[in-house]
Amino acid sequence: MKQFVLVYLGGNQPSSEAEAQKHFEKYMGWLSSLGDAVVIPTIPLKDTSTVSSDGTIREGGSSAMSGFSIIKADSIESALSIAQNCPFLEIGGSLEVSEMMQMPAQ
Repeated sequence: MKQFVLVYLGGNQPSSEAEAQKHFEKYMGWLSSLGDAVVIPTIPLKDTSTVSSDGTIREGGSSAMSGFSIIKADSIESALSIAQNCPFLEIGGSLEVSEMMQMPAQ
């Protein structure tokens, strides 16, 4: 099976703790429903910095990437179908789906 990365972009913060809990439970249910297709459930990101080609460092990034998950699927179409059902989309976020390439062994 191929592996795909789902990159979480943007999304709105829930307006209350109750709303946040409801969304979290829905998201965790979605992940659970994927079963063995989940390789790495979710890795949230924070405190992004950018290192430029000249070596300078600045706080922040050039994208709205807020995290990622890695899943297994037979095809890009299957991975996209999985992504279409992600509750992250319900809070105004979007997902980029990319097949992960296997590098040759060293």
